[in-house]
Amino acid sequence: MRNGIHPETRLVVFRDKAADSAFLTRSTASSDKSVVWEDGRTYPVVDVEVSSASHPFYTGKARELDTAGRVERFRRRYGRTAD
Repeated sequence: MRNGIHPETRLVVFRDKAADSAFLTRSTASSDKSVVWEDGRTYPVVDVEVSSASHPFYTGKARELDTAGRVERFRRRYGRTAD
């Protein structure tokens, strides 16, 4: 491995707000926020929208979409067609 061409890796906490879970791993991601982890040390924290803890593919739970609300919004916007 050549020196000076690779990004610096460090321990980072990734926090999934949707699943209320967090995990510690090595990453090149940086953050201005930090959190005290279970071991008592402070690590940078990166908030993510979706992780394996909340993604439907990994959890086996499908999200329910409000399709009725979407249909009604479409009908209000574009009007009903003559049947």
